[in-house]
Amino acid sequence: MSTPAQVEVHRSHLPSHVRTLVVGAGFAGLGMAATLRREDPDADVLVIERAPEVGGTWRDNTYPGCACDVPTALYSFSFAPSAEWSHTFARQPEILAYLKKVTADERIPVSRDTELLGADWDADAQLWRVRTSRGELTASVLVTATGTLSEPKLPDIPGLDSFAGTTFHSARWDHGHDLTGERVGVIGTGASAIQFVPEIADTVDHLTVFQRTAAWVIPRIDRKLPRAERALYRRVPAVQRAVRTLVYTYREAYVVALAKAPVILPGITVVAKALMRNQVRDGALRAKLTPSYTLGCKRLLLSASWLPTLARPDVDVVTAGIARVTPTGVVDDDGVEHPLDTLIFGTGFTPTEPPVAHLVTAGGQSLAQHWAGSPHAHRGTTVAGFPNLFLMYGPNTNLGHSSIVFMLESQAAYVRDALRTMDSRGLTSVDVRPAAQSAYNADVESSLSTTVWNAGGCSSWYFDATGRNSAMWPTFTWTFRRLTRRFDVENYSTARRTAEKAGAAA
Repeated sequence: MSTPAQVEVHRSHLPSHVRTLVVGAGFAGLGMAATLRREDPDADVLVIERAPEVGGTWRDNTYPGCACDVPTALYSFSFAPSAEWSHTFARQPEILAYLKKVTADERIPVSRDTELLGADWDADAQLWRVRTSRGELTASVLVTATGTLSEPKLPDIPGLDSFAGTTFHSARWDHGHDLTGERVGVIGTGASAIQFVPEIADTVDHLTVFQRTAAWVIPRIDRKLPRAERALYRRVPAVQRAVRTLVYTYREAYVVALAKAPVILPGITVVAKALMRNQVRDGALRAKLTPSYTLGCKRLLLSASWLPTLARPDVDVVTAGIARVTPTGVVDDDGVEHPLDTLIFGTGFTPTEPPVAHLVTAGGQSLAQHWAGSPHAHRGTTVAGFPNLFLMYGPNTNLGHSSIVFMLESQAAYVRDALRTMDSRGLTSVDVRPAAQSAYNADVESSLSTTVWNAGGCSSWYFDATGRNSAMWPTFTWTFRRLTRRFDVENYSTARRTAEKAGAAA
C-alpha cells in the first residue's frame, strides 16, 4: 500500500446512476472496488455500506480475544501487503485498521449509512433499479458483497424472552455491560466462543458453557512478529511475498487430508487427542469434549487456551441440551436449572440464507425465492435469470483450509473481466445459461461427495435447508482461480446496446 494513506473518498450524496454498484464494505466489497479502481482510477464504481464505517465482520465482531484463524500473511490483499501486523494471526483491531487504510489508499468511494432496501432488474432498460435508505439510483451492474457471516443467528429456545438478565450475541458484544463477578452462560462452542470464553473466564464468577456438539481443537501456533522482521518486510517486500507463498502452499496441503486423501486424518486426530489428554486431565470431561465425527468435518478450531479453560473448576460444560430458559437461568434436558446473570450467544450466522437474497429481484422473483432454500451459482458468482448480478463469497466458495481473501480476489478478477468483455463487445447484459450453471454445480457436488465435509459424519452450517452442501469449495483454491481467470462469455446469454437480445455470445 502507498504511504501515507490518502484521503478516503466518502460519497455523502448518491449519484442517479453508477456503472458498478457494490453492496457491502468488508473484505469482499473493498476488494472488488479496489480491483476496478486499480485498473482504472476513474472507474465508475460505488460501494454502499449500511454501517457508519467500513470493515464488515471485522467491524461488527469486537468480542474479547477476536482474532483471525488464518495467518495474516495470507489473510490480506495480495495487492496491499502490510508490514505492521503484530502477530502471525492478527487481532481484530489491526484488521479493521488495515481495511480502513486500504479504503483510503485505493480511494474507494463509499457511501456509509446507506442500507440496501431493494434492487429490481429492469429488462427493458437493461439496468438495476436500486432502493436504499438514502434514496434511489440505477446501476448497470450490481455486486453483492454482504458476506456469509454478517447476520447473527439466534437460537429458538422456549422462554428466551422471559430471561431477566442480559443477553447478547458475540457479534453484537455489549461492551457497556460489566461481566465482573457474574454467572455467565455461553450457548455455542464454535470459532467465536473458543476465542472469547478464555478471555472472560478470569472476570466472571462462574461460567457455564452449553455445548451441542464437541469440536476438534489443535493449537494456534501464534507468535509475535519482532520489530526487525517487520522492518525487513518493509525494506525488502520480496521477502514478505515469499512468506505469503509459503503460507499459501502449506495451507493448500490441508486439502490433501480434508478432500483428497482422508486416510491422513487419523494422524492429525492423534495430535488433537494428545493435546486434549494433556490439557484435560478429567476423564469424564474429556469424554464430553471428544467429537464423535471425523476431524475436519466441522471447521477445525485453533486454540491453546480453550481446553484448559473448560477444565477450570469454575467452568461447567453442559451437554444435556437446553430445554427452556427461565427468568433466572437455563434448564437443561436433564431438568437441571443453571442460574445465570448473563447469557451470551456464540451461535454463528445465517450463511446459507443471506438476507440480501430477499432484496434482489429479477423477473418478479427474489433471489431467495429462486434458490428455494438451496443457494447455487455459476462459479460461485452468477445466477441464471439474474443478469448483471455478481455475488462475492457466493455459494460453494467457503474454505475449510485457507484464506477466503484468495477466493475473493479470484472472483473480483472474474467480474473485472466480465466488465471488460461487456465493453469490448458492446453488451448491456450477461446472464449465465441454466445448463452451464447446472453442469458446474453438478461437478462441485460430485467433488464434495467424498470430502470430509460431506462424509465426515457431522451436521454443520455448510448444509442448507435441503440438506445440500452449498457452502464449501471442494478442492484446491488454485483450481478456482483458474476457473475465474477469464470470463467465460460462451456460457452466457447476452444483450447488445441495441437492446436486441442475442441468444448467444457474439
